[in-house]
Amino acid sequence: MDRPTRRKGPLRAHQSHRRVIGVVTADATMHGPAATLHGVESAARAAGYALAYQELQHADRSSVAAALAALVSESVAGIVVTASQAKAGFGDLPAAVPCVKVGPAESGGLPSVWIDQVVGARLATQHLLGLGHRTVWHVAGPESAPETHSRIDGWRTALDQAGAPVPAPIPGHWGAEAGYRAGVELARRDGVTAVFAANDQMAIGVLRAFHEHGISVPGDVSVSGFDDIPEAAYLNPPLTTIRQDFDEVGRACVAMLLRHLRRPAVPDRDAFMMVKPALIVRRSTRSARST
Repeated sequence: MDRPTRRKGPLRAHQSHRRVIGVVTADATMHGPAATLHGVESAARAAGYALAYQELQHADRSSVAAALAALVSESVAGIVVTASQAKAGFGDLPAAVPCVKVGPAESGGLPSVWIDQVVGARLATQHLLGLGHRTVWHVAGPESAPETHSRIDGWRTALDQAGAPVPAPIPGHWGAEAGYRAGVELARRDGVTAVFAANDQMAIGVLRAFHEHGISVPGDVSVSGFDDIPEAAYLNPPLTTIRQDFDEVGRACVAMLLRHLRRPAVPDRDAFMMVKPALIVRRSTRSARST
């Protein structure tokens, strides 16, 4: 995959800051951040921009501020923050350096692009309820991630609207091992017929745990994920999930930034774009068994 030039050191004096976009990333090994970064890189390349990178190890205020300051010191034209968990540290960013963030509308007052997490979780939960399941158990993401809370809200809203019981979410993180532990816990409980995992990696862990405990998916329990990672269609069974167009999110961030660069006199701090998710139904979900 061809990528724009990645500049790690200070730019030379003769290099124009107008042709370099700074990017603040975090955990680009995960599908969502990696696909978002690909969208940023593709859009930047098409517009003739190189990229300078700063990767966050922590999303606290000082770490975010340091990453932004490092990019500003490289005379970037503007900055895209793909780390959705970065919520603070933007206060010292010079007004002359526009910044667009992946995240909810309240992302530090910055222009932002986000996928409707609430709608996505609601779609997954409504799909399972529509198959006749009495309720849906949820394996949640990490407490620090804004996506976690939005997906819990969408899941809970769908259950409330259907008058279905609302089980306590099972806490996890984004890895398959967390899904596996949750799956082992759910396998020991009675009455579990439908599970919505907050991402596909955790859904994979749930599938493994259920298989080891002799629980058929979808014969005994239906399982849905969230993200539609490339591997989701090739699991056994293929995974029902929510597709997020991360590539479009990255491209939209760059487009928003470029609009500001073309018209810097036009205030754009409240700009916000929401990308819609889509339900992808595969063979890991089916109608509930009659009781």
